[in-house]
Amino acid sequence: MLTDEERKALVLNKVRRSRETWTEAKGIIESKYWYAAANRMYYACYYIVSALLLKNGLSAHTHGGIIGLFGLHFVKTGIISHEMGKFYSELYELRQTGDYDDWKELTESDILPLIPKVEQFLGIVENLIIADD
Repeated sequence: MLTDEERKALVLNKVRRSRETWTEAKGIIESKYWYAAANRMYYACYYIVSALLLKNGLSAHTHGGIIGLFGLHFVKTGIISHEMGKFYSELYELRQTGDYDDWKELTESDILPLIPKVEQFLGIVENLIIADD
């Protein structure tokens, strides 16, 4: 069981990791590595969602569990829009495709339209994390 201070430190670390991963993603996008970009875009969102869940006393051990808890506690309750909840799930699927589907090619047209959506998602979730601090 984490103390309040440990939980707060871990949340801040996950937020920092999300920001760093998003910076990595943007560099990878500039280099036109589309599979790696999909991976890092998803993980930037994953780390920020993990921070939000942890801040609220929730945790899961799988990606599906994280997505499920996020949906149950933040999307279904209206705290996060259904559009943003769906986007997060779709980003996970894109990452899965890029990492494991040898038949699907990811291209610039798959990745570039996601940039503003990732930025929006990260901002919305981070604002929820810092709202009560």
